[in-house]
Amino acid sequence: MKKGILIIFVFVMVQQIGLAQDLAYIKLYEKVPGQKKSDSYKEETVLRENGTYWTGKVTEPNLRYYAPKGNIKTGAAVVICPGGGYGGLAISHEGYDVAEKFASMGVSAFVLKYRLPSDEIMVDKKIGPLQDAQQAIKYVRENASKYGINPDKIGIMGFSAGGHLASTASTHFERVAIENKKGTSVRPDFSILIYPVITFGEFTHKGSRNNLIGENAPQDLITLYSNEKQVTSKTPITFIVHANDDKSVPVENSINYMLALNKAGVKNEAHIYPTGGHGFGLNNKTVKDYWFDRLGNWMDSQGILK
Repeated sequence: MKKGILIIFVFVMVQQIGLAQDLAYIKLYEKVPGQKKSDSYKEETVLRENGTYWTGKVTEPNLRYYAPKGNIKTGAAVVICPGGGYGGLAISHEGYDVAEKFASMGVSAFVLKYRLPSDEIMVDKKIGPLQDAQQAIKYVRENASKYGINPDKIGIMGFSAGGHLASTASTHFERVAIENKKGTSVRPDFSILIYPVITFGEFTHKGSRNNLIGENAPQDLITLYSNEKQVTSKTPITFIVHANDDKSVPVENSINYMLALNKAGVKNEAHIYPTGGHGFGLNNKTVKDYWFDRLGNWMDSQGILK
């Protein structure tokens, strides 16, 4: 009986979150590419003990739109990819909460509920998340006028494994994995990476790597998805946040990506905090600095908010 009450409570709370915001759900595809049917694989959202929501088993990827609040209109937009080790999505504190902050500063925010790699529902699980990220950028760019967005100010943001997805979208955009009849650019104009998984090499988060490409992936695949090795001069300008004491995703992920950006001549800004661990979302409670303020300053300095 208690389990039934909990399920109802979570369902009601999720509904209330949706009703409390001026937002809309946007279906990414009419037909999800490379999808295999499975009657046992059904999306689920649970409330964790720390008060955050966790979504798993996504089969119908979508965007949740947060419109800019008040009279502030920057014309900028961000697609947000929550983390979760490619095994789930930390959908509230690395998604919805962040979208609200962007909306309050006049930035259109789109939280991406992307598919998680699964042989059960995907013909090729390695490209499923990237397809959803590229489709999201394509949708926002093709519908920019509808939302009052400048099509040249569309960025991508990712936390943890969502940071791997965001950095993949930022370095693999010439490898278009979706149907794109109009030839719309799927390259983000800027990238925001928060304690991101970047490499699938020495400093990787093994859970993310194994979930996406498998435990016994060949070296060429490991290299392909080690995004510090895929940076070029075309990689978008980047803002990075990480904690030096992160035990889940070593700080070397961010440092080596930053060094690769420097080598390629790509402008970037990185904030490496002494403490904070992993998964702190908007609030690194171990330091007095608020990294989202630093992000706002960076976006302003790059002309994104003008």
